[in-house]
Amino acid sequence: MRKLVVPAAAAAILATSAFAFAATQHTDGTIKTFDSKAMSLVLADGTSFVLPKHFKDPGLKAGEKVSVMWDMSGKNKIAETVKLVK
Repeated sequence: MRKLVVPAAAAAILATSAFAFAATQHTDGTIKTFDSKAMSLVLADGTSFVLPKHFKDPGLKAGEKVSVMWDMSGKNKIAETVKLVK
């Protein structure tokens, strides 16, 4: 019985950590630059995001405060949603 418990516990820990890394991240900030042609968004703190092809601009402009939900794809932060914050 003990021989089965240890591998099962190890598998559960590894599976849980994989889900933690796959979780969507959240960042708030002020827009430094927004380029709809290049599909990029850079915040005042230097954080840059790649916008998806289906992205609909909610009226983003430099100086606006936004909330960005994003996920990593390789070395790029891919913005899933960008919302204006009032």
